[in-house]
Parts: sequence; structure tokens; C-alpha cells
Amino acid sequence: MNITKENLTLRAIEYSDLTHFQKWANDPEIQIMLGGWHFPISSKDQEDWYMNINSKSLDQRFTIEDTNNDIIGMCNLVNINLKDGVAEIGLIIDKKYQNKGYGKKVVDGICEYSFNELRLNRLETTIIEYNLPSLKLFTEKCNWVLEGHKRKYYFRNGNYHNQNILSILKSEYNNNKI
Repeated sequence: MNITKENLTLRAIEYSDLTHFQKWANDPEIQIMLGGWHFPISSKDQEDWYMNINSKSLDQRFTIEDTNNDIIGMCNLVNINLKDGVAEIGLIIDKKYQNKGYGKKVVDGICEYSFNELRLNRLETTIIEYNLPSLKLFTEKCNWVLEGHKRKYYFRNGNYHNQNILSILKSEYNNNKI
């Protein structure tokens, strides 16, 4: 089942999408804004990653596509805990599609799917402290709550940076839709 939100579709990742993912994985401007540890990714590395995605896993990864079938990004819903109703999300939007409102549609689409189809109660994400566009997206446009931070969690360009922890509850999401 695809997730649709206005003019966007979140669909299963296809082998043909990998060139886009490899480009984003190797783009320093994109990677500096993300958490985690990053190494250069070869086509073989990207293919191995794709081949190891377990379709039976609760972790879900999606290609973000617009109405022209242009691939504009990827997102995920991972560490899904059905017992407690919690999962984590993340997203990457291609640089040429940023600041066009796509991020809000993606987050809204994942929230609707998570809360209304999977019956989750809480979604979480983490954002490096200087990624102000993502902080604004989640806190101002999507009404997520900044719960706190882990101090000096990420090391980038010779300095340590805090990791911001954000979440939204199903009740908060539903109240914001009214």
C-alpha cells in the first residue's frame, strides 16, 4: 500500500531508485545535516543495502515521488514498537525540492499512516542542533514537541553538537488537524 498526501506518494523502494539514494548519501551538504555516521557509498554498497532490506521487517523505507513521477526524496518509519505504539521517522528531500512544502506533506503522510493504520501512539525523531530548516519543519509547521536534547552527541567539522529529540502523540496530531 502506498501512502499518498496531496501530490506526493510514499512508495516502496525500487532498485531503480538507488542512484538517487547514492547521490544523497555522498552529498556533503545533505549528510552534514543528518545524524548517524556517514562513509562514501559506492554503487555496490548501495545495492548491498537494498538487497539486505528485509521486507518482513517492521522497519519501512519509502521513496518519495511527486505527480510527475520525479523522485524527490526518501523517508523511513523504523524501530516500530507495536506493543508500546512507538516508532521513529526520518527523511531526506533532494536539495532542488527543499523549501517547497514537501517536507510537511511527507511528515503529515507518515503521521496519518502511523496513527490511523498502524495504531501507533507516538512518533519520534532526532535532529542535529544546527539543522534549523528541519527543526522549523517539525516544531513550527508540523507541531511536534521539542522534548530535550542529548548534549554534544554529534561530531561534525571538528566540533560536537547537540542532538534534539522531538515527538508527537496521536492526540496532539489529531488536535492540530482540527
